[in-house]
Amino acid sequence: MDGVNIDFAKLLNREVVRSERRRMLELAAVFTFILAVALTVRALAPSFTATVFHGPVPWGLPISVFTPFIVYELLAAAILTRLERRGLAFPRVGRFVNTLIETSFPTVLIYLLAADYIDPLAAFVSWPSYLYFLFIVLSTMRLDFVLSAFTGAVAAVESFVLGYFLLHLTWHAGDFNHSVGFHLTRSAVLFGAGLLAGTVGVTIKSHFQRALDAASTRDRVTNLFGQHVSPQVVDRLLAIGTAELSEMRRVCVMFVDIRGFTAAAALRTPDEVVARLDDAFAVLVEIVDRHHGIVNKFLGDGFLAMFGAPIDDPAAAAQAVTAGREMLQAISASNVGHAWPIRIGIGIHIGDAVTGTVGSPRRKEYTVIGDTVNLASRLESLNKEVGSQFLISDAVREATGDALGEARSLGPVAIRGYEQPVTVWRLA
Repeated sequence: MDGVNIDFAKLLNREVVRSERRRMLELAAVFTFILAVALTVRALAPSFTATVFHGPVPWGLPISVFTPFIVYELLAAAILTRLERRGLAFPRVGRFVNTLIETSFPTVLIYLLAADYIDPLAAFVSWPSYLYFLFIVLSTMRLDFVLSAFTGAVAAVESFVLGYFLLHLTWHAGDFNHSVGFHLTRSAVLFGAGLLAGTVGVTIKSHFQRALDAASTRDRVTNLFGQHVSPQVVDRLLAIGTAELSEMRRVCVMFVDIRGFTAAAALRTPDEVVARLDDAFAVLVEIVDRHHGIVNKFLGDGFLAMFGAPIDDPAAAAQAVTAGREMLQAISASNVGHAWPIRIGIGIHIGDAVTGTVGSPRRKEYTVIGDTVNLASRLESLNKEVGSQFLISDAVREATGDALGEARSLGPVAIRGYEQPVTVWRLA
């Protein structure tokens, strides 16, 4: 799991940097819009602004207030872009400093308005005071509870301190707007909003981690069993787990080979060869998937498939035989009108075999080892000698029982590598 944790840390770091940059660009866009509206109102309705403020508002006020903040956000976003490209994290201290600077912007704006342009109480109930909530809401994009809580704390403390000095707050004020208690509750709401935003950010982060863990687990299953495992089998493997897969178990092994493909391929272009293999394997693998088998590995112009491993299947032999028959029918149908008709040979045997994950520390795969595999391979090769397409062992016949259908016994047949003859049945 260490590798998964390292991957998660890298992905989370990249996501945090991207989210921070996106948040900064959104803030820059919002305040650019506010600046544009302020300048428009100043230009089109100077008398209106004069009634709201203590006289006409200088053109330089909104420009001098909003422009530095917009430039700051754009520069910060550019720095984060460089960090992302280099795979670096946004320094923790830098994130807190950035939070303090951003959340202090409404404080500066309220102070400037209250100092020279409007009544201090009006400044506290005007729209700049609601900017605190904008920064708190957007703090969820930091995916960090502490930073969101810090945002709420900065907003709460600065709002109260500003009100205390500008409004001369007292505990026994006749007007609640000048009451210490009222402003403390207001600050408490801001801090609570920060805590809530932090909870939302942590929830988003946990969802991201669970999604990554699920994807990593699915990737491990796919790496073990190959890309050619049906989604249904992958889901079942995820449900039962893949930690203890090395064991001796009864498994049905199928070998499939395309007859004379190497010789025919020598007369065609590489693109034609690959295209024909892809077409054939697409048909054959889909049939294996449908019958709950796993294509364990491709072997040039053939493949090895397993039924009953790594997931138990009492009907593994019957599923394999049915799949083999459907393969012959499907290939025959695909040959109709095709410029390159092909024939396949199939050999199936069932028995005990060692199954498990083997390989190097960097690359492992699930495989099946033992005499069962060897005999299945020999049966597939025997098709060439007896002029058949589909051979099974007597063990497969016994395992399938009444589900076998039409079959013809070839009797005991000498098999290369075996001292005693093996009873073989021909299905096609």
